[in-house]
Order: sequence, then structure tokens, then C-alpha cells
Amino acid sequence: MVCVVFVWGATFVVIKDALNDISPLLFNLLRITLATAALALVYRRHLRSLGLRTWISGAVVGACLAMGYQFQTAGLALTTPSKSAFLTGLVVVIVPLLLAIPALRARGTHSPGWNAFAGAVLAFIGIVLLTSPPGGYSPGSLGAVNLGDILSIFCALGFALHVLALARTSPNVPFQQLAVLQLAFCTVFMAVSLPIFEHPWIHPTPRLFLAILVAAFLATAAAFTIQSWAQQYLPPTHTALILTLEPVFAWITAFIVLHERLGLRASVGAILILSGIALTELLPCRIQPTAHEAVPLEEVDPM
Repeated sequence: MVCVVFVWGATFVVIKDALNDISPLLFNLLRITLATAALALVYRRHLRSLGLRTWISGAVVGACLAMGYQFQTAGLALTTPSKSAFLTGLVVVIVPLLLAIPALRARGTHSPGWNAFAGAVLAFIGIVLLTSPPGGYSPGSLGAVNLGDILSIFCALGFALHVLALARTSPNVPFQQLAVLQLAFCTVFMAVSLPIFEHPWIHPTPRLFLAILVAAFLATAAAFTIQSWAQQYLPPTHTALILTLEPVFAWITAFIVLHERLGLRASVGAILILSGIALTELLPCRIQPTAHEAVPLEEVDPM
């Protein structure tokens, strides 16, 4: 999962540059469509027999993924990038809060320990410091909630639900099938919502084609296949914290490629994110069973 988040963070510069040539939601639709086609070709043998549970799992996970992506890009068009990043980072807090609800936890798992909540708070503070402007958030910039801010909050909820949905479905569905179906349903949901959120436009350029290929094959097809597999063994709170490394990797890439430097505030934020992950992953505590461990073997769908 760390490698996946590294890819997402490292490709930020390439994708951001390409968005000068295409509307954001159309870019999302093209990358997801291409990734779905690629995975369907690679895993075609695994798609020959799909049960009802598999179709439902793919639809639920795909809907959550589409919710996160569409609300994120739609919100970004109506609010500032710093506020969007700050609000999207709420996922690291939302996941432990949702896991406190028994109905949302995988069977046999328990509520996250105190260190998961403490790690989430540390990582969230780190996100605020890492993404806030040098002068900090003024009362006017942070307090003036607009439609873009509300959409960004729903984006964080969508990505949090995606993490929880994978935790519940990955033990019961082969990761190959889950990877293909979640992207396929995500493509459908994105196609339906595209005309609602924007008027799509595109100016074909070499950098745009490069960005679409990188985003589709590396940051989507490969990344979500790995996440579908990895969440059989990772508790959702750990996954959410690892996701907070994305802005850190994005900053590192920007430093190498664009020679952007971290200020004191951003450096402290990056350290807090790493500290939050270390607090959750390394501190001895009550064992948190993973979704894979919590489901008895006889209850796992043999498909």
C-alpha cells in the first residue's frame, strides 16, 4: 500500500500539468475506462463465472470510489486547492469514526484501539500543516464554507467508505474480480455523473496522452489491484493512515521535478504524518484482526 500511495503522490505533477488540456471529470472517465479495459483483458479468465455476491461487491466498492473521485474534482473547481486538500484529508479521521459503528466493521473485528485514533489525529494535523498556505488559514478563507467545500467533504466520505467497503468485500471476492468490477462500475457511475458536474472539453496534446496512460495503467489499474489484494491483510484504520502519505510523496516529487521546497510548516506536517503512521503500526496494543483473519475459511466465497 505504501508503494501504491507513492505512485499516487508521484504522478500528481504529471496529472496536474495535463489538466490544462482537459476537464477534470472527463480525465477521470478516460483513465478509469482505459484501466477497466486493461484489467478486463489481463484477468479475463477470472471473469468467466461471477456470482451475485461478486457483482454486488463490485457495484458497492465502485460506487464509493466514483463518489470520492467525482466529488473531489467537482469540489476542486469551486474551492481553493489548499482547502480541497485539507477537507479531503478528513478521510484519516472519518475511517476510525465510522469503524466505531459495529455495522460498518468486517465480521469478527473490533473497534480501533486508542493508538489508531491518536495516530489519525496526528496525521490529520500533519495534513493541515502540509497543505495550508505559508500564512496559514485565515478566518475568512477557512470559515467561508461554499459548495466546493461541501463537495470536498463528501469526497473524503466517499474515499473513507471505499476503504471500509474493500475491507468487508476483499475476503469474500478474489482480488482480480474485485479490481475489475470496482473500476467497471466506477466507469458507469462516472459516465452518468459527468454531464451533471461539468461541460467536458479536451485539447489533445502529447502530455495529455502520457498522463492518461500513466494514470490509467499505473495509478489506477495496477494501484487498485494491489489495494484490493492488500486490504485482505490491512485493517481499515491502517490503510487510511497510509493514504496520508500521498501529499508527502507529492511534495517529494514536486521537489525533485519542479524544485519546490518544503517550508518549516510543511516539514513539521510531513513529520507528524509519519509519526501518526508509526504510532498506529509500531506501538504494541490489542491485536486488531484484519478482514482476512476475521472471516472463517468456510465462509469465504470459493470463487
